[in-house]
Amino acid sequence: MTRRGRALCIALLAGAISACALGPRYAAPATPKQAGAALLAVQSPVASPEEPPDAWWKLYQDPVLDGLVGEAFAANTDLRVAQANLAAARAISRAARAGQLPGTTLALGVDRGRDAGTDEILELTGRRPRTFTFYEGMFDVNYELDLFGHVQRTVEAASAGVEAVEAQRDAARVTVAAETARAYAQICAFGEQAAVTRRSLALVTRESEIARKRRDAGAGSEFDVVRAEALVEQVRSTLPPLEGQQRAAVFQLTALIGRTPADLPQGVGACEQPPQLTALLPAGDGASLLRRRPDVRAAERRLAMAVAQVGVATADLYPRFSLSAFYGSVATPWPQFLTANGQTWGAGPSVDWSGPIQAGARARVMQSEAGAAAAMAGFDGTVLIALKEAAQALSAYGSEVDHHAALLLAQEKVRRAFDVAKKQFAAGAVSNLDLLTSEQALVAADAAVAASDLAMVQDQIATFKALGGGWKGGQ
Repeated sequence: MTRRGRALCIALLAGAISACALGPRYAAPATPKQAGAALLAVQSPVASPEEPPDAWWKLYQDPVLDGLVGEAFAANTDLRVAQANLAAARAISRAARAGQLPGTTLALGVDRGRDAGTDEILELTGRRPRTFTFYEGMFDVNYELDLFGHVQRTVEAASAGVEAVEAQRDAARVTVAAETARAYAQICAFGEQAAVTRRSLALVTRESEIARKRRDAGAGSEFDVVRAEALVEQVRSTLPPLEGQQRAAVFQLTALIGRTPADLPQGVGACEQPPQLTALLPAGDGASLLRRRPDVRAAERRLAMAVAQVGVATADLYPRFSLSAFYGSVATPWPQFLTANGQTWGAGPSVDWSGPIQAGARARVMQSEAGAAAAMAGFDGTVLIALKEAAQALSAYGSEVDHHAALLLAQEKVRRAFDVAKKQFAAGAVSNLDLLTSEQALVAADAAVAASDLAMVQDQIATFKALGGGWKGGQ
């Protein structure tokens, strides 16, 4: 066999061996039984089994909300941090992949001084030691033969790490979309509550004026006036907290979209109607939920990374083989640096092995195996949390839908009772206390409906967040 043929055989053998990576082969974990079942009970028809869209906020058909979410995706600081972390993870992955290529080093240098070996030769030949100028240039090439998969498993771990960080970035997008929609909904809902309070204040103020006029005409008492005025002040006292909560929600929104409190979005603070869905909330099923949620994807990728790290630690138990070569020139007088007299070169294999005592290396294998077991438990826990959060959010939303419907019915009856009481009071059939009581009930019913509007839209947004939509950025 020729020299070239032997070299080719050696290369093919090395390639075949390098394909045999040590450590466990990764397989995607199975999800728990019934994880893909429907998320909703038939008895609680608050949502539909249709797959929710990624840009779920567009279901509200509110252009202002669409613009705010888009601005948040472009400027939110948490997303900028997540994107920078992803860029760092990708750089680490590229560094790991560089291990599959030969490593090269080019060194050039000039030194002025003495060399012990040269001095000894001069003394042996009867000459005195001298100071020389040494010229050196060297090019080294080193390539690791990945016989036991150390490099391959390192690349697999780094690639899985990139995908885990990418999923974490997507989870941050889900949170930003939900929190932006929540802040906007709070602004509008607090605006609605404040508007309801102002209408109630106008109502009780008008009734207070009537009580005052009746007293002045001798048809009422001072006690009736004081009670009516007390109700006015009670209603008035509920307005400042609502206005303060609305301003706080505006400031929360400005931070989410990357603005300062001095740069408030124009017109947002004037909203008095929270966004509303015009159809059933699309929820999908458990299987689609687990595919959609970025935290589940991140947990699965962390598991893949941990399994690959077991292979890295296992490969460290075995020798690491490398091929290296160098070529250069070392000379004392400068002219010889460029001639064959100063040339130096060499090539050959090398072995690096941390043995035969391997207590530390085997401990690192055990550590990586424990890490993989923890990552597996973390994945199972993340799946259960995802299913739990979706079920909780849908349950809370369903309860609030029923609560809101009952409040609307009560509000209608209380309003009718107030209208009847006014007519009967004018006819002298009921007392001023009866009228005041029905007036208080109407104010409370209106406030309860407005508060339920906020609770319902917040539950909707919490459900969309639990379903894991929004990480594609609405694209």
